[in-house]
Amino acid sequence: MDRSIIEPPVKGSATRFKAGFGQRSLLTVDTEEEFDWEGPFSPSGHGLDHVPRLAKFQQFCEGIGVCPVYLVDWPVATSEVAMEILRAPLQAGKAEIGIQLHPWVNPPFEEEVNTFNSFAGNLPPDLEERKFFKLRDEIQKNFGCAPQIYRAGRYGLGPSSAKILKKAGVAIDSSVRANFDYSPGGGPNYRDHPLEPYWVDSEHQLLELPLTTVFWGMLRKQGRALYPALSRLGKVNGIASRLGMLERIALTPEGVSADEALRGIDIAIDDQLPVLVLSFHSPSLVPGHTPYVRTEDDLDELYEWWRRIYAYLDQRGVKPTTVAEIMQSAEV
Repeated sequence: MDRSIIEPPVKGSATRFKAGFGQRSLLTVDTEEEFDWEGPFSPSGHGLDHVPRLAKFQQFCEGIGVCPVYLVDWPVATSEVAMEILRAPLQAGKAEIGIQLHPWVNPPFEEEVNTFNSFAGNLPPDLEERKFFKLRDEIQKNFGCAPQIYRAGRYGLGPSSAKILKKAGVAIDSSVRANFDYSPGGGPNYRDHPLEPYWVDSEHQLLELPLTTVFWGMLRKQGRALYPALSRLGKVNGIASRLGMLERIALTPEGVSADEALRGIDIAIDDQLPVLVLSFHSPSLVPGHTPYVRTEDDLDELYEWWRRIYAYLDQRGVKPTTVAEIMQSAEV
């Protein structure tokens, strides 16, 4: 019997890629509605004002030679504006689409809306499955292609998630945020999960593609053991980072400076990670919708972050990849 997707994989599960694949990067976009990040979860009261900006972002990606993966949730999957913007690049192979399940805005609405149930994996398995398939079918109908990658909203995988993905024929999950622990809020603990891609199941039907988060600093080899304790000490954690002792770096422009991300890329390359998974939330494309982009200057910095990161990746020989290429290159 396969282990649960929320458990670390067994030894020997790491995925090998065909010769010539090298090291690649994948840009994932959590393409979702706007909501109050500080407020309670709600099935209503959200917005989609930023969705027209996807056109500019797509044009930007094409200009730097990157094929973004839009992981769309229910409000975006049913948005006529999103369909109009994304259908052409999807059909041209200049973008890819995936699934992102935010259960609190995704029918059927049967559960109590609260923090615990905001992690889809905490729902009763039947309800998680019905929400997932309703979203999957809506994406396929509205965008004209079958999504092959999934990310649970809030990284909220559960014991039944892998079974659902395999039943749907989805080839890749990218919900594991290695080196993060969401259990204090009722979510999964990914603190001990690997950073490299690995097979979830013994049949090699479901590939896990963890988001890339590395430890940097003199104590980085002890990062998994030390970081949780330092985090509980508050300011001590910041001091450890400033002194170059230990810093956790996620490859995202949201809350991570370009200089920090470049250090993280060096670590990921040195550790020979075959795929570097970068991410951000689509509402950051308009100031005021996320804590990370409050002003037009912040938005300019967001785009400059991407320019610097992809210029450096190119310099280091890390080429952009796609979900399709990863599926073709993973050795079964």
